[in-house]
Amino acid sequence: MPRADPCERSVFLELLPWPERVQVARALRTETVGGLVLLGAAVVALVWANSPWSDSYEALRDFHFGIPALGLDLSVQHWSADGLLAVFFLVAAIELKRELVSGQLRTGATAALPVVAAVCGMAVPAAIYLATITAGGGSAEGWAVPMATDIAFALAVLAVLNTHLPSALRAFLLTLAVVDDLGAILVITLFFTSNLNPAALGGAVTGLVVFHLLQRFRVRGWWWYVPLGLVIWALTYIGGVHATVAGVAMGLILRCARDQGAGEDASPGERAEHLLRPVSAGVAVPLFALFAAGVSISAPVMGEVFTRPEPLGVVLGLVIGKTVGIFAGTYLAARFTRARLNPALAWADVLALAVLAGIGFTVALLIGELAFPDPADTELVKAAVLLGSLLAAALAALLVKRRNGIYRRLWEAENRDEDAGNPPDIDQHSTGGPETSAPGDG
Repeated sequence: MPRADPCERSVFLELLPWPERVQVARALRTETVGGLVLLGAAVVALVWANSPWSDSYEALRDFHFGIPALGLDLSVQHWSADGLLAVFFLVAAIELKRELVSGQLRTGATAALPVVAAVCGMAVPAAIYLATITAGGGSAEGWAVPMATDIAFALAVLAVLNTHLPSALRAFLLTLAVVDDLGAILVITLFFTSNLNPAALGGAVTGLVVFHLLQRFRVRGWWWYVPLGLVIWALTYIGGVHATVAGVAMGLILRCARDQGAGEDASPGERAEHLLRPVSAGVAVPLFALFAAGVSISAPVMGEVFTRPEPLGVVLGLVIGKTVGIFAGTYLAARFTRARLNPALAWADVLALAVLAGIGFTVALLIGELAFPDPADTELVKAAVLLGSLLAAALAALLVKRRNGIYRRLWEAENRDEDAGNPPDIDQHSTGGPETSAPGDG
């Protein structure tokens, strides 16, 4: 048996070789892998928090570290929510900026329906929550919890089940979810901000102005932006505004149009998104889920979810409110305005997408923590978010799978050529058969 070379080092807990790191980063840029990593972190949190080692989970989650002199002595959970999650919102803001510059939001006609759908998809869940707590005599503090759609999870479910769905469906969901997240950030800024520090906020605004000038004058180099970004983030947090707002602001400032005169092959926004998306999908969001989703799941807790008005309002808002709001908003906008649904989509596709948007994991958990600072209430609301998101994901999976099957059969019929002739068989027969029926006929 050959002896091991004593000069060889173990790669355990060391960085992967460069080619493998490239492959991992490439995988994390896909919605499927990113969503699965997020799901895995949530499952680990739930199992750990409900295991005999739950004390170690709570001890790690509540462990504090940082710089007390600067007011940055935070728990691990707060570092993940206020720090790491800023990376997620930075990437989301870059994506939104790109949509505004060259994507679905470039023109009012194409942006109208998903924007209306996003607004209605936020308003109706909030209204259902308020109606539920009014009937049950609960607290209105959590009205914003069921408003947000989780981009990573929703796109992951769509990516896993999609083989033949039209690309317009993903574009619609992406635009809706990005606008939805922007609305959630505005809600956090306006309704969950207190004890403002004007001097720190002034410093953060000054930093953003410098950030903008660096972009304006085409200054390149990470050594400018990374330290400046950290200062802006810290001043935003110290200023009393949720620190994720700093990520959104910097993402919207980043230039997403290529400078043809300078011969750019990628804009700063594109480069930043390319570099940060694996960090967001593989580190930031999973760690947030790991320390946010660890709630006690038991029969008494589940019983309280359906008997107390606040968690029940969250579940109903995610499962029913999102579906009704998005579908009704889209239909009414197409019916009574000049906005039109993409010809590649059917109304059954919009219904499946509306149900899918009820997955409100990441941002809903964040708003739940802000709205209910009491640990007992926080646990219940987190359980409601998890349950509502799970129900929405299960229902959406059935609908998306059915729509995918219909589009797959249409594709097979259009490409069938049993006699190896030209054109395909479907073009050799009269129209009107089941193969040529509209996608919405199902």
